[in-house]
Amino acid sequence: MDCPRTVRVLAIAGLGLLSGAAACSPAKSTAPAAQTTAAQAPLWGDLKPVVSVKELMKYMIDPVADNVFNAVGTTVTRQGTIDIQPKTEDDWDKVRTGAVSLAEGAYLLKIRRPFTPPGDENDSAGPDAVELSPAQITAKVERDPVEWNARIEALRNVALEALDVAKRKDVAELWDVGENLDKACEACHRSYWYPGEGAEFYRKLQRRLDEFHDQASKGGAAAKPGTPKR
Repeated sequence: MDCPRTVRVLAIAGLGLLSGAAACSPAKSTAPAAQTTAAQAPLWGDLKPVVSVKELMKYMIDPVADNVFNAVGTTVTRQGTIDIQPKTEDDWDKVRTGAVSLAEGAYLLKIRRPFTPPGDENDSAGPDAVELSPAQITAKVERDPVEWNARIEALRNVALEALDVAKRKDVAELWDVGENLDKACEACHRSYWYPGEGAEFYRKLQRRLDEFHDQASKGGAAAKPGTPKR
């Protein structure tokens, strides 16, 4: 329905007064909105996890991390040594894909979700278990969420480093990125997944291997020594 002309004129006049008042208002009144960053802005919707942390790592984080890990390397063949490194734009795009996916995907670990699929208790049974159960991991994160978030930020920082290196196409630094990524992943795994796999674990494993080889050399029957699961 159309408004009477008089009402519309008054409305226009009112808008003009409001516009004038806004123009004369101190600039600081709009500063907080202008200074709001994307990180501080509210989410556009709810975040609902689909899989557990273990599945997220297996089916998303690990595969995209391989785009960075496998970008450089050395392979020894019968024909000689082959250096692997990004050479084409497609090669560098693969590194970028890994870096972006890893940087964004790392923050999905901030969404509360089960640590393993139903029925998966890790290798956490027995007196010498090296892995934590899902309940133990959850309790550890709830006890110290600062560490959990610090591990996530460390992973994301390496991903951002990889993205920067890919933009500059710096092969030499890509080696360092791969090493930093390995350290970030392993530090988190050792803290939350298999903290029992320390120096004493490997000493025991070495003793079992030595016993196995001694028995095998004497012709005795020996059970195959166990190895850590991944």
